[in-house]
Amino acid sequence: MAAEWDEFVDKSKNGTFLLKRQFMDYHSHRFTDCSLVVYEDNELIGLFPANWDDETRRVYSHQGLTYGGLIYLPEVTQLQVLQMMQAIMLWYIDFLQARTLTYKPIPYIYSTCAAEEDLYALFRANARLTSRGVSSVVEMDNPLKLRKLRIRGAKKAIDAGLYIDRMVDEDWSVLKEYMDMLEEGLQKHHNLKPVHTFEEMQLLMSRFPQQIKLYLTRKDRKTIVAGCIVFITRRVAHIQYISSNDEGRKNGALDLLFRHLIYERFKNMAYIDFGISTENHGHYLNEGLIFQKEGFGARAICYDAYEVELDRTVIEQMQPGIIKAPQGRVKFLDLKRINASFEPALSDAITRVVRSGWYLQGSAVRQFERNFAEYIGVTDCVLCGNGLEALTLILRAYKILRNWDDESEVIVPANTFIASILAIREAGLKPVLCEPTPETYLIDVQAAESLISEHTVAIMPVHLYGRVAPMTQINALAAKHNCVVVEDAAQAHGAKYEGVRAGHLGNAAGFSFYPGKNLGALGDAGCITTDDGELAALVRKLGNYGSSEKYVNDYPGLNSRTDEIQAAALDIKLPRLDADNERRREIARRYVEGIDNLLIQKPEMPHNEADNVFYVFPIRCKCREQLQNWLKEQGIETLIHYPIPPHKQKALSEFAGMKLPVTEQIHREILSLPISPLMTDEEVERVIAALNVFNYNVE
Repeated sequence: MAAEWDEFVDKSKNGTFLLKRQFMDYHSHRFTDCSLVVYEDNELIGLFPANWDDETRRVYSHQGLTYGGLIYLPEVTQLQVLQMMQAIMLWYIDFLQARTLTYKPIPYIYSTCAAEEDLYALFRANARLTSRGVSSVVEMDNPLKLRKLRIRGAKKAIDAGLYIDRMVDEDWSVLKEYMDMLEEGLQKHHNLKPVHTFEEMQLLMSRFPQQIKLYLTRKDRKTIVAGCIVFITRRVAHIQYISSNDEGRKNGALDLLFRHLIYERFKNMAYIDFGISTENHGHYLNEGLIFQKEGFGARAICYDAYEVELDRTVIEQMQPGIIKAPQGRVKFLDLKRINASFEPALSDAITRVVRSGWYLQGSAVRQFERNFAEYIGVTDCVLCGNGLEALTLILRAYKILRNWDDESEVIVPANTFIASILAIREAGLKPVLCEPTPETYLIDVQAAESLISEHTVAIMPVHLYGRVAPMTQINALAAKHNCVVVEDAAQAHGAKYEGVRAGHLGNAAGFSFYPGKNLGALGDAGCITTDDGELAALVRKLGNYGSSEKYVNDYPGLNSRTDEIQAAALDIKLPRLDADNERRREIARRYVEGIDNLLIQKPEMPHNEADNVFYVFPIRCKCREQLQNWLKEQGIETLIHYPIPPHKQKALSEFAGMKLPVTEQIHREILSLPISPLMTDEEVERVIAALNVFNYNVE
């Protein structure tokens, strides 16, 4: 495809002969080529010159040059460039398992107009600037004033009898003489060698005789005192391999040569580029070179290198709502994809915390506590270490405030996650397990009433799977028996019951902000919400070693705190919670309407959809293991919430032998389908289609 490639470079907006196949192929012994050709509707619209390093799994564009970004036609739009860049990066991820991309944009001086659409695409890909090469360029329509020092140098050269010459095509003896002088000068003054050897430069000049020229300053026909090699593109004369011997430096040989190139030889060019003046990968600026080049009217221009982490989650989000998720497996919950959707605000918030120097009990914690309390509708929110500790702290505080003894009992659903029960035990109270209703998986209020005894002090309804428990009946039952209601709202962020949010439906509530929750942190975190100021103050004290004043401990407390980074992350995510929950409901509706298989029992949808935020979407199947394996074969991830009921766990041996048939049946049959706010409709349909064709003879 070399001919087609080269033809495209000639008519492109920003390609030069340096990006033609012959020049790239010259570097083939150094680099592994992984260049791409991009088509739209069978029409070639872009080229991506690139190299591959297998050891580091890195793609370079283009490793052999100072620059080498995407090449595209003048009529290509910003959106097309964004689409091309995304497709290119996804290709490298999928087919090379590439980890990173080093991207060097083609400077605007090589373009037909001053714009670089690929820079926006790099921004959308979360690219990081890794190095900057500063070049000096004479903009021929607007040069700086020629310094008197350079004028005097050129006059001095003329007075010394120096003159300008150009190497005749294929006069390789002259090239050899110059390359030897160049190598000697670089070794003597910079301890460096030329990138190209004489043989390599000879090969390049033979391939591109009209584009690569050697210009010289001579003392006489036999003596070269200075020179440079010029790479000539459509708009730019790029001066490279500048060298002068001692006699040339003494007599202003380069001043004479550059004045000739700028004001005579290349006066019709748009730009004359004197090349990079930075050293050590862009970390050191050679001020002497800059000063010399500015004397000829040159201004600074940057040759940058960016690094892109080839993270599929990030790259897919370069065009939100345009590019669909890949046709791979359907993840149960893609946390990387979810967190990436909050960028760059999420990283900015974390960076602010890191730079603040304050990491615990600071302004980020206070701000989220205020915002979450307002969102729930309560007076107090107290952040703590996690959801288990949130429930434990509430019960421990009530035990102190209400003088509960160790025989006091708390009624809790038997089919909950074990943390609900562990919290009761950690608080020094006795859990009493109550069966759920088989339709809703929520606590059976009638069964709960039958379990109330003289020792019952609290009821802990669990808003399991994101659905709010029947709080009107629970609160009535609690009032009748003078019990406290402690909501386990760890799975119900944002859910509402008769217009009131979960977390404000009892005396107090415990939340978990485990990363997989509807409102998830980047690690462990939790909180309690309440309108009881006395309770909130005691919870805050208990979670801080039992102390409200440093080194003064009133209670045997514990260390249970959310750090500033988690609080900042949660505060970024909170404003989108309602919208994310609505997307979960939409997916749930599609599941309920679309799943049509007699082997599968779908969850009951609440009369008021706001009652459920679908932390998980649970189905039931008597042949669950076979169904789960079938879905796995179709590339669909599922989880079981939860495979072993709490009363059969070794950790809760006091319940050994207890019979809870409804709970046990649920735990045998329950299976959670993928559901998240970033699932695509296509992914949802894949899950539905796989479920509907599942067939198993249960007999």
